[in-house]
Amino acid sequence: MTLNELSWSPSEKKVARAAYDKALERALASIMTEFKRRANAATTPSEMWEVEDYLKEQRRDLDRTFDYRYSQLTVVFATLIRQGYLDEDLLSGLSEEKREEIRRMLAWHKG
Repeated sequence: MTLNELSWSPSEKKVARAAYDKALERALASIMTEFKRRANAATTPSEMWEVEDYLKEQRRDLDRTFDYRYSQLTVVFATLIRQGYLDEDLLSGLSEEKREEIRRMLAWHKG
């Protein structure tokens, strides 16, 4: 069975949405903290524009990382765990098959 063929039960969809939303909240909080730090430290126009560049880069990264298509969620969850935005514990409730796929991706990236 390929990633695109994994089916998601209604209860798994709820678990996935809650975990995704929590990870997004953590990512946004981290970006907000860094944005405030950079904005407060900016003393020149060029430093001000660097803050804008930082925000644009973060927005692109978020858009690339946070993809809520069921065919992509195991990859997204592995990425979010690796980046420290998601605890694997929040994925209890997903099938063992999906959790094992996430673990395989994490192990592959460690190697």
